[in-house]
Amino acid sequence: MNTFLNYLVVASLFALVLAPVALGLARERRIDRQLREAERGEAAPTETESAARPHKVTRRSYPQGWAKA
Repeated sequence: MNTFLNYLVVASLFALVLAPVALGLARERRIDRQLREAERGEAAPTETESAARPHKVTRRSYPQGWAKA
């Protein structure tokens, strides 16, 4: 049982160290794919016309302040 736990600890530490590497590689591949599509002139399938429009941001005014008395 002790040997199994030792292997489990080593495997979990190995996975913990390699997780950021795997996420970084996936991100790099996604960026490369987007750049290739942009060079070819293709739009991403998730892009819509509404995404290109700026969002209207409104601020709420609080005349009494944020703290309750």
